[in-house]
Amino acid sequence: MHIHILGICGTFMGGIAVLAKAAGHRVTGCDANVYPPMSTQLEAQGIELIEGFDPAQTALKPDMYVIGNVVTRGNPLMEEILNRGLPYISGPQWLAENVLQGKWVLAVAGTHGKTTTASMLAWVLEYAGLAPGFLIGGVPENFGVSARLPQTPKQDPTSVSPFFVIEADEYDTAFFDKRSKFVHYRPRTAVLNNLEFDHADIFEDLAAIEKQFHHLVRTVPQQGLVVANQQESLDRVLARGCWSALERIASTTGWEVRNVDTQGRFDVFFNGERQGNVGWELLGEHNRNNALAVIAAARHVGVAPCITIEALAEFKNVKRRMEIKGEVRGVTVYDDFAHHPTAIATTVAGLRAKVGKARILAVLEPRSNTMKLGVMKDALPDSLRDADTVFCYSANLGWDAAAALAPIHHKAHTFDDLPALVQAVAKQAQPGDHVLVMSNGGFGGVHQHLLQALQG
Repeated sequence: MHIHILGICGTFMGGIAVLAKAAGHRVTGCDANVYPPMSTQLEAQGIELIEGFDPAQTALKPDMYVIGNVVTRGNPLMEEILNRGLPYISGPQWLAENVLQGKWVLAVAGTHGKTTTASMLAWVLEYAGLAPGFLIGGVPENFGVSARLPQTPKQDPTSVSPFFVIEADEYDTAFFDKRSKFVHYRPRTAVLNNLEFDHADIFEDLAAIEKQFHHLVRTVPQQGLVVANQQESLDRVLARGCWSALERIASTTGWEVRNVDTQGRFDVFFNGERQGNVGWELLGEHNRNNALAVIAAARHVGVAPCITIEALAEFKNVKRRMEIKGEVRGVTVYDDFAHHPTAIATTVAGLRAKVGKARILAVLEPRSNTMKLGVMKDALPDSLRDADTVFCYSANLGWDAAAALAPIHHKAHTFDDLPALVQAVAKQAQPGDHVLVMSNGGFGGVHQHLLQALQG
Protein backbone atom coordinates (compact mmCIF):
# COMPACT_ATOMS: atom_id res chain seq x y z
CA MET A 1 0.00 0.00 0.00
CA HIS A 2 1.16 3.56 -0.74
CA ILE A 3 0.10 6.05 1.92
CA HIS A 4 0.60 9.80 1.76
CA ILE A 5 0.62 11.46 5.19
CA LEU A 6 -0.60 15.03 5.62
CA GLY A 7 1.12 16.62 8.63
CA ILE A 8 3.93 14.07 8.68
CA CYS A 9 6.46 16.06 10.70
CA GLY A 10 4.55 15.94 13.98
CA THR A 11 5.88 13.40 16.49
CA PHE A 12 2.79 11.20 16.30
CA MET A 13 2.36 11.25 12.52
CA GLY A 14 6.11 10.84 12.03
CA GLY A 15 5.89 7.76 14.25
CA ILE A 16 3.10 6.37 12.09
CA ALA A 17 5.29 6.96 9.03
CA VAL A 18 8.15 4.98 10.58
CA LEU A 19 5.83 2.10 11.53
CA ALA A 20 4.20 2.04 8.08
CA LYS A 21 7.58 1.99 6.34
CA ALA A 22 8.81 -0.82 8.60
CA ALA A 23 5.64 -2.78 7.80
CA GLY A 24 6.51 -2.68 4.10
CA HIS A 25 4.29 0.16 2.88
CA ARG A 26 5.45 2.91 0.56
CA VAL A 27 5.28 6.14 2.57
CA THR A 28 5.36 9.74 1.38
CA GLY A 29 4.25 12.81 3.25
CA CYS A 30 3.96 16.56 3.45
CA ASP A 31 3.88 19.30 6.05
CA ALA A 32 3.92 23.06 6.27
CA ASN A 33 7.46 23.08 7.65
CA VAL A 34 9.84 20.28 6.68
CA TYR A 35 13.07 20.69 8.67
CA PRO A 36 15.42 18.73 10.97
CA PRO A 37 15.39 16.75 13.14
CA MET A 38 12.13 15.08 12.04
CA SER A 39 12.82 15.58 8.33
CA THR A 40 16.27 14.02 8.71
CA GLN A 41 14.90 11.03 10.61
CA LEU A 42 12.15 10.42 8.06
CA GLU A 43 14.38 10.82 5.02
CA ALA A 44 16.85 8.37 6.59
CA GLN A 45 13.98 5.86 6.53
CA GLY A 46 13.55 6.39 2.79
CA ILE A 47 10.40 8.51 3.20
CA GLU A 48 9.90 11.22 0.58
CA LEU A 49 8.92 14.57 2.08
CA ILE A 50 7.22 17.48 0.36
CA GLU A 51 7.00 20.96 1.85
CA GLY A 52 3.56 22.52 1.79
CA PHE A 53 0.10 21.26 0.84
CA ASP A 54 -0.02 21.79 -2.91
CA PRO A 55 -3.05 20.05 -4.49
CA ALA A 56 -0.67 18.79 -7.17
CA GLN A 57 0.44 16.14 -4.69
CA THR A 58 -2.61 14.11 -5.75
CA ALA A 59 -0.50 13.18 -8.79
CA LEU A 60 1.32 10.75 -6.46
CA LYS A 61 -1.88 8.64 -6.58
CA PRO A 62 -1.48 6.98 -3.18
CA ASP A 63 -3.85 4.24 -2.10
CA MET A 64 -4.76 6.23 1.02
CA TYR A 65 -4.26 9.72 2.43
CA VAL A 66 -3.58 9.66 6.18
CA ILE A 67 -4.67 12.92 7.75
CA GLY A 68 -3.01 14.46 10.82
CA ASN A 69 -5.03 16.64 13.17
CA VAL A 70 -2.96 19.67 12.17
CA VAL A 71 -4.90 19.64 8.88
CA THR A 72 -8.06 21.78 8.79
CA ARG A 73 -10.78 22.60 6.28
CA GLY A 74 -9.38 25.13 3.85
CA ASN A 75 -6.11 23.26 3.51
CA PRO A 76 -5.66 23.24 -0.30
CA LEU A 77 -4.56 19.61 -0.56
CA MET A 78 -7.34 18.45 1.77
CA GLU A 79 -9.91 20.38 -0.23
CA GLU A 80 -8.67 18.69 -3.42
CA ILE A 81 -8.95 15.27 -1.75
CA LEU A 82 -12.51 16.03 -0.67
CA ASN A 83 -13.56 17.49 -4.03
CA ARG A 84 -12.26 14.47 -5.93
CA GLY A 85 -13.66 11.91 -3.50
CA LEU A 86 -10.23 10.39 -2.81
CA PRO A 87 -9.80 7.90 0.08
CA TYR A 88 -8.64 9.36 3.40
CA ILE A 89 -8.41 8.25 7.02
CA SER A 90 -7.17 9.71 10.31
CA GLY A 91 -3.78 8.78 11.72
CA PRO A 92 -5.17 7.03 14.82
CA GLN A 93 -7.68 5.01 12.78
CA TRP A 94 -5.03 3.95 10.28
CA LEU A 95 -2.80 2.89 13.16
CA ALA A 96 -5.60 0.95 14.82
CA GLU A 97 -6.55 -0.94 11.67
CA ASN A 98 -3.07 -1.61 10.30
CA VAL A 99 -0.77 -1.94 13.34
CA LEU A 100 -2.74 -2.40 16.56
CA GLN A 101 -5.32 -4.91 15.30
CA GLY A 102 -4.86 -8.20 17.14
CA LYS A 103 -2.22 -6.77 19.51
CA TRP A 104 -2.27 -6.56 23.29
CA VAL A 105 -2.28 -2.76 23.48
CA LEU A 106 -1.00 -1.06 26.63
CA ALA A 107 -2.17 2.57 26.49
CA VAL A 108 -0.91 5.32 28.78
CA ALA A 109 -3.29 8.27 29.14
CA GLY A 110 -3.27 11.36 31.34
CA THR A 111 -2.73 15.10 31.32
CA HIS A 112 0.86 14.73 32.50
CA GLY A 113 3.52 12.05 32.34
CA LYS A 114 2.27 10.10 29.30
CA THR A 115 5.57 10.16 27.45
CA THR A 116 7.72 9.27 30.45
CA THR A 117 5.38 6.52 31.66
CA ALA A 118 4.91 4.99 28.20
CA SER A 119 8.69 5.03 27.68
CA MET A 120 9.19 3.43 31.07
CA LEU A 121 6.61 0.72 30.31
CA ALA A 122 8.11 -0.07 26.90
CA TRP A 123 11.55 -0.36 28.49
CA VAL A 124 10.29 -2.70 31.23
CA LEU A 125 8.72 -5.04 28.65
CA GLU A 126 11.92 -4.90 26.61
CA TYR A 127 14.02 -5.71 29.69
CA ALA A 128 11.73 -8.63 30.44
CA GLY A 129 12.37 -10.00 26.94
CA LEU A 130 8.89 -9.29 25.56
CA ALA A 131 10.16 -7.14 22.64
CA PRO A 132 7.14 -4.77 22.42
CA GLY A 133 6.27 -2.39 19.65
CA PHE A 134 5.65 1.20 20.70
CA LEU A 135 4.68 4.68 19.59
CA ILE A 136 5.67 7.44 21.98
CA GLY A 137 5.53 11.23 21.74
CA GLY A 138 9.22 11.61 22.49
CA VAL A 139 12.49 9.77 22.10
CA PRO A 140 13.08 7.23 24.91
CA GLU A 141 16.81 7.17 25.66
CA ASN A 142 16.74 3.40 26.17
CA PHE A 143 15.69 2.93 22.53
CA GLY A 144 16.81 6.03 20.61
CA VAL A 145 13.65 5.98 18.44
CA SER A 146 10.08 7.09 19.10
CA ALA A 147 8.34 4.20 17.33
CA ARG A 148 8.93 0.62 16.25
CA LEU A 149 6.93 -2.47 15.35
CA PRO A 150 6.79 -5.45 17.75
CA GLN A 151 9.98 -7.49 17.60
CA THR A 152 10.90 -11.16 18.08
CA PRO A 153 10.94 -12.00 21.81
CA LYS A 154 13.94 -13.78 23.32
CA GLN A 155 11.77 -16.56 24.70
CA ASP A 156 10.36 -17.53 21.29
CA PRO A 157 12.49 -16.60 18.25
CA THR A 158 9.86 -18.05 15.91
CA SER A 159 7.16 -15.52 16.86
CA VAL A 160 6.49 -11.78 16.97
CA SER A 161 5.63 -10.03 20.21
CA PRO A 162 1.89 -9.41 20.70
CA PHE A 163 2.53 -6.33 22.85
CA PHE A 164 2.31 -2.70 21.78
CA VAL A 165 2.78 0.29 24.10
CA ILE A 166 1.24 3.58 23.02
CA GLU A 167 1.11 7.07 24.43
CA ALA A 168 -2.65 7.66 24.44
CA ASP A 169 -3.44 11.31 23.76
CA GLU A 170 -6.81 12.85 24.61
CA TYR A 171 -6.47 15.48 21.87
CA ASP A 172 -8.96 15.16 19.03
CA THR A 173 -8.36 12.75 16.16
CA ALA A 174 -8.87 14.87 13.03
CA PHE A 175 -11.03 17.68 11.67
CA PHE A 176 -13.59 15.04 10.65
CA ASP A 177 -13.38 12.97 13.87
CA LYS A 178 -13.60 14.99 17.09
CA ARG A 179 -13.23 12.00 19.40
CA SER A 180 -9.99 11.73 21.38
CA LYS A 181 -7.22 9.81 19.63
CA PHE A 182 -7.10 7.18 22.35
CA VAL A 183 -10.64 5.95 21.63
CA HIS A 184 -9.23 4.23 18.53
CA TYR A 185 -6.61 2.16 20.37
CA ARG A 186 -8.83 -0.32 22.26
CA PRO A 187 -6.30 -1.20 24.94
CA ARG A 188 -6.31 -4.36 27.01
CA THR A 189 -4.23 -2.54 29.63
CA ALA A 190 -5.08 1.13 30.21
CA VAL A 191 -3.15 3.48 32.48
CA LEU A 192 -4.94 6.66 33.60
CA ASN A 193 -2.11 8.68 35.12
CA ASN A 194 -3.99 11.83 36.07
CA LEU A 195 -6.60 14.18 34.69
CA GLU A 196 -6.70 17.99 34.74
CA PHE A 197 -8.11 20.65 32.47
CA ASP A 198 -5.99 21.20 29.37
CA HIS A 199 -6.38 21.74 25.61
CA ALA A 200 -8.68 24.71 26.10
CA ASP A 201 -8.74 25.15 22.32
CA ILE A 202 -10.92 22.04 21.91
CA PHE A 203 -12.40 21.24 25.34
CA GLU A 204 -14.90 23.53 27.06
CA ASP A 205 -14.16 22.33 30.57
CA LEU A 206 -12.81 19.46 32.65
CA ALA A 207 -16.11 17.57 32.37
CA ALA A 208 -15.68 17.39 28.59
CA ILE A 209 -12.29 15.70 29.01
CA GLU A 210 -13.65 13.36 31.68
CA LYS A 211 -16.27 12.23 29.15
CA GLN A 212 -13.55 11.27 26.68
CA PHE A 213 -11.70 9.33 29.38
CA HIS A 214 -14.98 7.54 30.13
CA HIS A 215 -15.17 6.58 26.45
CA LEU A 216 -11.64 5.14 26.74
CA VAL A 217 -12.60 3.07 29.80
CA ARG A 218 -15.60 1.73 27.86
CA THR A 219 -13.25 0.17 25.29
CA VAL A 220 -11.22 -1.87 27.80
CA PRO A 221 -12.39 -5.52 27.76
CA GLN A 222 -13.72 -7.34 30.80
CA GLN A 223 -10.50 -9.34 31.01
CA GLY A 224 -8.47 -6.16 30.71
CA LEU A 225 -7.05 -3.90 33.41
CA VAL A 226 -7.49 -0.23 34.21
CA VAL A 227 -4.70 1.28 36.31
CA ALA A 228 -5.80 4.64 37.71
CA ASN A 229 -4.30 7.24 39.99
CA GLN A 230 -6.20 8.13 43.16
CA GLN A 231 -7.58 11.47 41.98
CA GLU A 232 -10.97 13.16 42.23
CA SER A 233 -11.38 13.69 38.49
CA LEU A 234 -10.50 10.07 37.74
CA ASP A 235 -12.88 8.96 40.49
CA ARG A 236 -15.67 10.71 38.56
CA VAL A 237 -14.61 8.99 35.34
CA LEU A 238 -14.66 5.57 36.97
CA ALA A 239 -17.97 6.27 38.73
CA ARG A 240 -19.57 6.42 35.26
CA GLY A 241 -18.69 2.77 34.82
CA CYS A 242 -15.73 0.41 34.75
CA TRP A 243 -16.20 -3.08 33.33
CA SER A 244 -12.63 -4.32 33.80
CA ALA A 245 -10.35 -5.14 36.71
CA LEU A 246 -9.23 -1.93 38.43
CA GLU A 247 -6.03 -1.25 40.33
CA ARG A 248 -5.40 2.12 41.97
CA ILE A 249 -2.05 3.80 42.47
CA ALA A 250 -1.10 6.13 45.30
CA SER A 251 -3.65 4.24 47.36
CA THR A 252 -3.45 2.11 50.50
CA THR A 253 -5.88 -0.31 48.84
CA GLY A 254 -3.70 -0.68 45.75
CA TRP A 255 -0.17 0.32 44.76
CA GLU A 256 1.64 2.78 47.03
CA VAL A 257 5.04 4.26 47.76
CA ARG A 258 6.58 4.09 51.23
CA ASN A 259 9.91 4.92 52.86
CA VAL A 260 11.34 7.44 50.37
CA ASP A 261 14.95 8.15 51.31
CA THR A 262 17.18 11.15 50.57
CA GLN A 263 18.59 9.49 47.42
CA GLY A 264 15.11 9.01 45.99
CA ARG A 265 14.90 5.27 46.67
CA PHE A 266 11.50 3.98 47.77
CA ASP A 267 9.63 0.84 48.70
CA VAL A 268 6.70 -0.40 46.60
CA PHE A 269 3.68 -1.96 48.31
CA PHE A 270 0.63 -3.64 46.77
CA ASN A 271 -2.40 -4.19 48.98
CA GLY A 272 -0.14 -3.72 51.98
CA GLU A 273 2.52 -6.23 50.89
CA ARG A 274 6.04 -5.04 50.07
CA GLN A 275 7.09 -5.77 46.47
CA GLY A 276 10.63 -4.38 46.50
CA ASN A 277 12.77 -1.24 46.58
CA VAL A 278 13.24 1.04 43.57
CA GLY A 279 16.58 2.76 43.15
CA TRP A 280 16.90 5.09 40.18
CA GLU A 281 17.89 8.59 39.05
CA LEU A 282 14.43 10.11 38.58
CA LEU A 283 13.07 12.60 41.07
CA GLY A 284 9.67 13.64 42.40
CA GLU A 285 6.39 12.18 43.56
CA HIS A 286 5.02 12.26 40.02
CA ASN A 287 7.75 9.92 38.78
CA ARG A 288 7.22 7.58 41.72
CA ASN A 289 3.53 7.39 40.75
CA ASN A 290 4.57 6.79 37.14
CA ALA A 291 6.66 3.86 38.38
CA LEU A 292 3.71 2.40 40.31
CA ALA A 293 1.55 2.55 37.19
CA VAL A 294 4.24 0.78 35.17
CA ILE A 295 4.70 -1.95 37.78
CA ALA A 296 0.93 -2.57 37.77
CA ALA A 297 0.63 -2.56 33.96
CA ALA A 298 3.65 -4.81 33.46
CA ARG A 299 2.31 -7.25 36.06
CA HIS A 300 -0.87 -7.53 33.97
CA VAL A 301 1.14 -8.94 31.02
CA GLY A 302 3.07 -11.32 33.25
CA VAL A 303 6.14 -9.35 34.33
CA ALA A 304 6.76 -9.87 38.05
CA PRO A 305 7.16 -6.66 40.10
CA CYS A 306 10.71 -7.70 41.08
CA ILE A 307 11.70 -7.77 37.37
CA THR A 308 10.07 -4.39 36.73
CA ILE A 309 11.93 -2.92 39.71
CA GLU A 310 15.22 -4.21 38.26
CA ALA A 311 14.36 -2.64 34.90
CA LEU A 312 13.48 0.73 36.44
CA ALA A 313 17.00 0.96 37.86
CA GLU A 314 18.27 1.02 34.26
CA PHE A 315 15.61 3.34 32.84
CA LYS A 316 16.91 6.45 31.11
CA ASN A 317 14.45 9.30 30.91
CA VAL A 318 13.05 10.75 27.70
CA LYS A 319 14.76 13.62 25.93
CA ARG A 320 13.47 17.02 27.07
CA ARG A 321 12.61 15.73 30.55
CA MET A 322 15.01 17.64 32.82
CA GLU A 323 17.65 17.06 30.14
CA ILE A 324 20.98 18.78 30.82
CA LYS A 325 21.93 20.73 27.69
CA GLY A 326 25.30 21.90 28.99
CA GLU A 327 27.28 23.53 31.75
CA VAL A 328 29.27 26.74 31.30
CA ARG A 329 31.29 28.39 34.05
CA GLY A 330 29.46 26.51 36.76
CA VAL A 331 25.98 27.30 35.35
CA THR A 332 23.90 24.27 34.31
CA VAL A 333 21.25 24.66 31.60
CA TYR A 334 18.32 22.22 31.49
CA ASP A 335 15.58 21.60 28.92
CA ASP A 336 12.13 20.40 29.97
CA PHE A 337 8.85 19.94 28.10
CA ALA A 338 6.70 21.37 30.94
CA HIS A 339 3.91 23.52 29.44
CA HIS A 340 1.03 23.31 31.93
CA PRO A 341 1.12 24.97 35.39
CA THR A 342 0.95 21.62 37.16
CA ALA A 343 3.81 20.24 35.07
CA ILE A 344 5.80 23.44 35.63
CA ALA A 345 5.31 23.23 39.40
CA THR A 346 6.29 19.55 39.41
CA THR A 347 9.38 20.18 37.29
CA VAL A 348 10.60 23.10 39.41
CA ALA A 349 9.94 21.13 42.61
CA GLY A 350 11.88 18.16 41.22
CA LEU A 351 14.88 20.34 40.40
CA ARG A 352 14.63 22.00 43.81
CA ALA A 353 14.80 18.60 45.48
CA LYS A 354 17.91 17.84 43.43
CA VAL A 355 19.85 21.09 43.91
CA GLY A 356 18.80 22.07 47.44
CA LYS A 357 19.37 25.75 48.15
CA ALA A 358 21.16 26.52 44.88
CA ARG A 359 19.50 29.20 42.75
CA ILE A 360 17.02 28.16 40.06
CA LEU A 361 16.48 30.56 37.15
CA ALA A 362 13.27 29.48 35.40
CA VAL A 363 12.96 30.41 31.72
CA LEU A 364 9.43 29.88 30.43
CA GLU A 365 7.70 30.00 27.05
CA PRO A 366 3.88 29.72 27.40
CA ARG A 367 3.49 28.11 23.99
CA SER A 368 0.74 25.46 24.16
CA ASN A 369 -2.69 26.39 22.83
CA THR A 370 -4.09 26.36 26.36
CA MET A 371 -1.36 28.70 27.61
CA LYS A 372 -1.63 31.03 24.61
CA LEU A 373 -5.34 31.43 25.30
CA GLY A 374 -4.54 32.54 28.84
CA VAL A 375 -6.82 29.95 30.44
CA MET A 376 -4.12 28.91 32.92
CA LYS A 377 -2.38 32.25 33.42
CA ASP A 378 -3.69 32.76 36.97
CA ALA A 379 -2.06 29.49 38.05
CA LEU A 380 1.37 30.45 36.71
CA PRO A 381 2.67 32.47 39.69
CA ASP A 382 2.08 29.68 42.18
CA SER A 383 3.62 27.09 39.85
CA LEU A 384 6.86 29.12 39.76
CA ARG A 385 7.22 29.96 43.46
CA ASP A 386 10.04 27.44 44.00
CA ALA A 387 12.18 29.27 41.42
CA ASP A 388 14.45 32.11 42.54
CA THR A 389 14.02 34.14 39.36
CA VAL A 390 11.57 33.81 36.47
CA PHE A 391 12.12 34.92 32.87
CA CYS A 392 8.99 34.67 30.73
CA TYR A 393 8.98 34.99 26.93
CA SER A 394 5.74 36.83 26.26
CA ALA A 395 5.78 37.31 22.47
CA ASN A 396 2.63 36.21 20.63
CA LEU A 397 0.51 35.93 23.77
CA GLY A 398 -3.05 37.20 23.86
CA TRP A 399 -2.68 38.27 27.50
CA ASP A 400 -0.40 40.39 29.67
CA ALA A 401 2.30 38.12 31.10
CA ALA A 402 3.64 40.83 33.43
CA ALA A 403 0.18 41.34 34.92
CA ALA A 404 -0.35 37.59 35.30
CA LEU A 405 2.96 37.25 37.13
CA ALA A 406 2.30 40.25 39.37
CA PRO A 407 1.95 38.05 42.52
CA ILE A 408 5.66 37.18 42.11
CA HIS A 409 6.65 40.49 40.50
CA HIS A 410 9.74 40.76 42.72
CA LYS A 411 11.37 37.87 40.87
CA ALA A 412 9.54 37.80 37.50
CA HIS A 413 10.78 39.40 34.27
CA THR A 414 8.93 39.34 30.94
CA PHE A 415 10.42 39.80 27.46
CA ASP A 416 8.95 40.12 23.98
CA ASP A 417 12.45 39.95 22.50
CA LEU A 418 14.26 36.60 22.73
CA PRO A 419 17.86 37.93 22.44
CA ALA A 420 17.10 40.40 25.25
CA LEU A 421 15.81 37.54 27.41
CA VAL A 422 18.96 35.51 26.72
CA GLN A 423 21.22 38.40 27.68
CA ALA A 424 19.24 39.07 30.86
CA VAL A 425 19.55 35.45 31.98
CA ALA A 426 23.26 35.34 31.15
CA LYS A 427 23.88 38.59 33.04
CA GLN A 428 22.14 37.34 36.18
CA ALA A 429 23.48 33.76 36.18
CA GLN A 430 26.26 32.95 38.64
CA PRO A 431 28.42 29.85 39.20
CA GLY A 432 26.33 27.18 40.91
CA ASP A 433 23.06 28.37 39.35
CA HIS A 434 20.63 26.11 37.49
CA VAL A 435 18.84 27.54 34.44
CA LEU A 436 15.63 25.59 33.81
CA VAL A 437 14.14 26.16 30.33
CA MET A 438 10.50 25.05 29.95
CA SER A 439 8.59 24.93 26.66
CA ASN A 440 6.74 22.40 24.51
CA GLY A 441 8.38 23.83 21.37
CA GLY A 442 11.82 24.70 20.07
CA PHE A 443 11.84 28.06 21.89
CA GLY A 444 14.00 29.60 19.16
CA GLY A 445 17.00 27.46 20.07
CA VAL A 446 17.25 29.37 23.35
CA HIS A 447 19.28 26.65 25.08
CA GLN A 448 22.21 27.00 22.71
CA HIS A 449 21.93 30.79 22.75
CA LEU A 450 22.07 30.72 26.56
CA LEU A 451 25.14 28.47 26.60
CA GLN A 452 26.89 30.75 24.09
CA ALA A 453 25.99 33.87 26.05
CA LEU A 454 27.23 32.30 29.28
CA GLN A 455 30.50 31.38 27.57
CA GLY A 456 30.90 34.94 26.36
